[in-house]
Amino acid sequence: MSKHEKHNWIFPARFRTGAYSWKASRLACQRLREAVSEIKKATKKDPVLGAEGAARLIEKIWPALEHVDSSSGALGSAVNKALDALIPIIANAPADEKTRDKWLDRLWQAMADDGVDYLSPVGDRWGELCGSPEVAKRWADELVSPLRACWTDPNPGGYFHGATACLSCLLAAGRYQELLELLELDHHPMWHYRRYGVEALRALGRKAEAVQYAEASRGLNQPDSVIDRACEEILISSGLHEEAYQRYGLSAAVGNSYIARFRSVAKRYPMKDKLQILTDLIATTPGEEGKWFATARELELYDLALELANRSPCDPKTLTRAARDYLDTAPEFALDSAMAALRWLSEGWGYEVTSVDVVEAYDRVMDAAARLNNIDDVTERIRQLAEASDNASTQFVRQALQERMRAYRIGNSTVA
Repeated sequence: MSKHEKHNWIFPARFRTGAYSWKASRLACQRLREAVSEIKKATKKDPVLGAEGAARLIEKIWPALEHVDSSSGALGSAVNKALDALIPIIANAPADEKTRDKWLDRLWQAMADDGVDYLSPVGDRWGELCGSPEVAKRWADELVSPLRACWTDPNPGGYFHGATACLSCLLAAGRYQELLELLELDHHPMWHYRRYGVEALRALGRKAEAVQYAEASRGLNQPDSVIDRACEEILISSGLHEEAYQRYGLSAAVGNSYIARFRSVAKRYPMKDKLQILTDLIATTPGEEGKWFATARELELYDLALELANRSPCDPKTLTRAARDYLDTAPEFALDSAMAALRWLSEGWGYEVTSVDVVEAYDRVMDAAARLNNIDDVTERIRQLAEASDNASTQFVRQALQERMRAYRIGNSTVA
């Protein structure tokens, strides 16, 4: 046993077979992050040791997580993130051929045993894991015949679990034309396979054909945004930034929030005016203009932010936070943001809203009004808003503010 196999890892004890129960998704995600951190730390000192740890963790993922409820998607995302970190560690390790062959054999068996395709990204990047064109060529030679047999079988329903591994190896081995010819045999072409054809055409310098090939991959249940991103990258690599922006820049924007989508586009097109990017993105979401409020606010486009916040529903809590954050630097903006929050609360918008949220918005309105010496006018605006309707949401806001507004009237009459 080598010194790398003898290393005293912490994570294996936490990834025993059946280590996590049905409700242990959060704990499993945490343990995955800790394991990856441990492996990254070891990699800095010894890349081969880190790769051995990465292979060992990948082997243990399915046996350890088999019984965990993954329906929320959180666990799957955590596994994918872990694999994104682990695969390059193995791929880039300066290991001898014998060591790498052992890793690949173990990983192949782990994929075969995987019951829910947690390890599908491993197969997708098998060519990288091979570490060299020579090893990739050897694996391609082993996999290409069964894949060709599967795709030429006249009986429907055939499936070969090593399909992406084969395509990835052909790509890594530089066998581009063979890869393209093999893809033509697939009776049910899908982007999951054809993306390797796009990369092959790019490697051959046939970028225009690569874009056409990607466009021809569209269809039912195919990921249009991912295809857009691939086409965009090809055009950008060709120096065609304006064409890339016009054709794919907005549709390829990815992010888990509207502001993240903006940042994604702005990062790829630093030469474009940020206001123009935001305006173009807003136009892609008619009826959802309010959701771009935070982006406009970040760009210090306060008038535009308020216009968006009042054009369509905007999260009241986001508006209240903006009012709090800008109370001292931009009290007019803070006032109008908090008033917009009260408006949308009175119209029933907001997630898990309580009376505390209503009072918080009211307090921010009054704080801003005090700084602007405009308390009486603002109080009248709030009163009109609270009495504008008898729907359930307006009644809720009215009841939540009843004590606050009564206290103001009493205080005002006492002063008078």
